[in-house]
Amino acid sequence: MSKAVVRSMLYIPGNNPGMIQQASVFGADSILLDLEDAVALSEKDAARHLVCGFLRTLDFGDMLVTVRVNGADTPFFAEDLRRVVPCRPDAIRLPKCSSPEDVRAAEALLAEIEAQNGMEPGTVKIHAMLETARGIAEAGTVATCSPRVTALTLGGQDLTADMGVEKTREGDELFVARSLVALAARAAGIDAFDTIWADVNDNEGLLEETRRVVGLGFTGKAAIHPGQISWIHRAFVPDAKKVAAAERIVEAAAAAEREGRGVVSVDGRMVDAPVVRRARHTLDMARLAELEVE
Repeated sequence: MSKAVVRSMLYIPGNNPGMIQQASVFGADSILLDLEDAVALSEKDAARHLVCGFLRTLDFGDMLVTVRVNGADTPFFAEDLRRVVPCRPDAIRLPKCSSPEDVRAAEALLAEIEAQNGMEPGTVKIHAMLETARGIAEAGTVATCSPRVTALTLGGQDLTADMGVEKTREGDELFVARSLVALAARAAGIDAFDTIWADVNDNEGLLEETRRVVGLGFTGKAAIHPGQISWIHRAFVPDAKKVAAAERIVEAAAAAEREGRGVVSVDGRMVDAPVVRRARHTLDMARLAELEVE
């Protein structure tokens, strides 16, 4: 069963059997088997064959397993889907997704393949990768155009290229795009995954950036190296004061429910349902961190 909480998504090149075999030991909440940018043109077919073999035979445990296929504008797209979908990954990452039409075209092919293979309709979900200016502008409509879309993901490298700007350590050039993606995902009730941190030697920078995007509402972040996973997870750990406050809120809400009271007051402040949900999420993150330490 896939994880309900996905803080980290580790990219693994589809032509790297060693890394795929070791996927479960890296500690990521999810993995992304990449058939697109990480694989040379001459190795596309071999990588697809390898990924399909592992999807059919390897036990990935409770990790979410996603496959990034090649873009719809390439000659590999349809064959990627026809081969990968029957292997039942949790989701397909759809690159260069710039409009609802892009999602619907992929959805139609997914439905056809599922029917041909006797699969339940909607088995394989879509993670829409927004990496163009148009895609960011369409984030809200992409997020809600299909029930298959369970996540939006920001492609920062391609987006900055499309915008004609450089990706900086501070990431100010992505602030608006990140805000729009996070807002669209939250409004649609789906996940939002942030782009990679490219410098594998700067984990402090990764931690700072992940904390910033968590503050914007992102639910997870992509990693390109196993060594980045623990740093991403660290950014999601709430501090002790927040945990203590969350415990008081949840306890007060439970007491009010038992006593039939509709009004809850904690530390002199009125608490409503959204605050209680946030408090429960904070406690979930704290418990997850404790389990990983143990």
